[in-house]
Amino acid sequence: MTAPFPAQSSARPSARPSRRRSLRSLVALPAAVVMAAVGALTAGTVAPAGAAGAAACNGYVGLTFDDGPTGNTSALLNALRQNGLRATMFNTGQNAAANPAQVRAQVSAGMWVANHSYTHPYLTRLSTAQIDSELARTQQAVANAGGGTPQLFRPPYGDTNATVKSVAARRGLTEILWNVDSQDWNNASADAIVQSVGRLTNGQVILMHDGPANTRAAIPRIAQTLAARGLCAGRISPQTGRAVAP
Repeated sequence: MTAPFPAQSSARPSARPSRRRSLRSLVALPAAVVMAAVGALTAGTVAPAGAAGAAACNGYVGLTFDDGPTGNTSALLNALRQNGLRATMFNTGQNAAANPAQVRAQVSAGMWVANHSYTHPYLTRLSTAQIDSELARTQQAVANAGGGTPQLFRPPYGDTNATVKSVAARRGLTEILWNVDSQDWNNASADAIVQSVGRLTNGQVILMHDGPANTRAAIPRIAQTLAARGLCAGRISPQTGRAVAP
């Protein structure tokens, strides 16, 4: 919680005359010197908020959320935006078709939209034709909803094999799994989810989900944890499968 502003001291106004005298004493100096001095005097009041933080990215991680969009997506997007985070949303095709406005909201919020199959099956139990249908229908559903053409694909449950990867590649999709599992699907607490984020290193990807309330509750502390470690939320490269600068 942000501490309240301290009460104004009667000593504060006394600083103003000395500042005006400092500025008047510059009148006789060359213009370039005056401008530099004025800049130094006022720099503390005009520096844009967050400028220091913007330069503090010493690495990037991939925040990912599976199984959307749902009725929880708006709240998740609000939490991410309010905390300056971007993420990759692995949407199922059936949810994208049912909630096209939420797909557009994901894009408007600066998120990246990816393919998580159409009906969320165990893909390795399907025929090649069925796998292809799952991926192709999702590509179309996401595009129809305004999410563009996904380049990334995550198999439900992480269930994959050479056939799944081959079908995905023919569809122009790079398979993305994860380096850290937040366990939010397994009722992990907000504290545990934040601790999971703390294990990420540069380029790594974490698995989270659209629905859990604990995941949404963890977002502010996820942002704080990453900032404290000099890490920023990045996009996932289709070429390497690693998180990189947006």
